Amino acid sequence: MLTALYIILAILIFGFLIFIHELGHFLTAKLCGIQVNEFSINMGPKLFGWKRGETDYSFRLIPIGGYCAMEGEDGESENPRAFTSAKWWKRLIVLCAGSFMNLLTGFIVMTLLFGIGGYTMQTTRITEISPTSALAEQGVQAGDELWSIDGRRLFMRRDLDLLEGRYNASDCELTILRNGEKHTFSHFKMEKREFEDADGSKAMRYGIVLGEYLEPGFATVNRFASYECRDFARMVWYGLQDLFSGRAGLKDVGGAVQVVDVMVQGGKESRTVSEGVRYVLYLGAFIAVNLAVMNMLPIPALDGGRVLFLLIGTAYTAITKKKINPKYEAWINGAAMILLLGLMAVLLVKDVVTIASR
Repeated sequence: MLTALYIILAILIFGFLIFIHELGHFLTAKLCGIQVNEFSINMGPKLFGWKRGETDYSFRLIPIGGYCAMEGEDGESENPRAFTSAKWWKRLIVLCAGSFMNLLTGFIVMTLLFGIGGYTMQTTRITEISPTSALAEQGVQAGDELWSIDGRRLFMRRDLDLLEGRYNASDCELTILRNGEKHTFSHFKMEKREFEDADGSKAMRYGIVLGEYLEPGFATVNRFASYECRDFARMVWYGLQDLFSGRAGLKDVGGAVQVVDVMVQGGKESRTVSEGVRYVLYLGAFIAVNLAVMNMLPIPALDGGRVLFLLIGTAYTAITKKKINPKYEAWINGAAMILLLGLMAVLLVKDVVTIASR
């Protein structure tokens, strides 16, 4: 029963994120006077729909996407309200609107989770420090606030875990905030040492108690929601860095099936249903920001790639007074879409095999 609940919730979240993304394109296109021929939820055969004004609204069978089809979007059109006929800055707004809506959704969900969902807000202030810790021996004191490690900013308690492994623990640069002033320690040893707990167990720790708890308030909740969304974006960036550097490979990359599986497993392992729902919503916020960032990468077939073509085309027209033939962009986007669909198919098979072999 719980498994079905979390699967349905995960699918609804994916569907909503796709809907809100396409809605961003749709609303801004309408506001900018661009003709929208069809607004569709899902892909594949049409299940039902209706026409209002110049736009067909449809709901399709396969829940893997959706689209906002604008006049002249993928080719030439003599229509004065075609996408290609609109001013370049209007087209830029329309292209960026989908990712903006996903980002906004992630922010709103995190605001709710911090405000009423039981998620704690902890600063990076050191409330206690062991005199035998490496940090204390190098001059760090209780009351100091961890500001950055090797230039990477810490906004909240969880950031220390996020950044761990991304700096040289035996030789890094630590910046702390003390009495409102920044102090930087060069060649700092951000090392863990073995500490013994009250029950006699031992563990490797920094020897500090980090994170002052804050009570929910409008400004604080919004600030921490923005911190969390910033961290979601950083996680995407770090993931891409790991892929290109070889630290991660295809085996570490998952598709939609794996994401749903993670949501379901995390929800089932939660102590209560409400806690499980909060966990799934948290992952939904992460996916929303992930989609916003990934979709704006300058890769053909993605909105970021189309923004790149738009800027290049606008600059070319300004210099030469000529337009680049739109068929070239259509060819490149078509080829990239085939590659993207191929990657999605590979990830789908990999996810299914991984889950089935558990």
